[in-house]
Amino acid sequence: MKQNKTMVVAFLAPAVIFFCLIFIYPIIRTIAMSLFSVENVTSPIRDWTFTGVKNYITLAQTSLFWQSMWNIFRIWAAGGIVVMALALLFAVILNSGIRFKRFFRAVMYAPNIVSAVALATMWLQYVFANRWGMLTNFFSWVGLEELAATQWTASGNKFWAMTFAYCFGMVGYHMLIFSSGIEKIPQEYYEASAIDGAGRVAQFRRITFPMLKGVIKTNITMWTITSVGFFIWSQLFSTVTTDLDTITPMVYMYLQVFSAGNAVTAREAGLGAAVGVTLGLCVVLVFVVTNLLIHNDELEY
Repeated sequence: MKQNKTMVVAFLAPAVIFFCLIFIYPIIRTIAMSLFSVENVTSPIRDWTFTGVKNYITLAQTSLFWQSMWNIFRIWAAGGIVVMALALLFAVILNSGIRFKRFFRAVMYAPNIVSAVALATMWLQYVFANRWGMLTNFFSWVGLEELAATQWTASGNKFWAMTFAYCFGMVGYHMLIFSSGIEKIPQEYYEASAIDGAGRVAQFRRITFPMLKGVIKTNITMWTITSVGFFIWSQLFSTVTTDLDTITPMVYMYLQVFSAGNAVTAREAGLGAAVGVTLGLCVVLVFVVTNLLIHNDELEY
């Protein structure tokens, strides 16, 4: 018995050590750093100056930070509704017995295997371009000249253009998660309901949706995590670093930590750490609220 415990510890120790070094230590260091004034992320602890919650007070009083939070909330809320609805719809369709299911699933997931830089560049150069973009040519072809002349990446339109392009690439990822959940539902349930006269809509309401509550919570959590990390799309859709239409908390954190924008003249890693802690708390809050609102009913397969 003792030998078995020794083997268990020997096999688990490397994984636990790496987990603590790669995940636990950075989290603890970031939380601690948010309570100090730190010039660089690599500055030794002896150079840190304790300021308490001053960094959080500074964030609460900074309009640019609140603008970035408002932008990410709109991406999370509006984009999340669209992405989840489309992902669930396509997952249900693909699992309804259509032909070439694997092909369509691969096509829908394809944007996720393309670099975000390449994907954003494609939208900017080939879809939203003013002279030769796909939208301009399409609306000109159908005679909608007013829409054809729309500056999709101009101020006022840029945020929604960026959000739409981002959501386009995320539907396939969440569709795959929904699809895996639907595949676990026994087909006997659908066959029995069909015998009782239930149609597709009734089957979705009474069988599919109730049994996907756990998957829905997973998708909401994953969508929240990817949303708070929104950075590359903001940078590529912005002509300047502090564009109010596209700035997000990750971009604001980048400005503070690396002094990368015109509005920031000094590096403040402590303030950037406070942004990171705030985003982490937002993810935890969404996770807790989601678990409170969506209950896992005791369903038997």
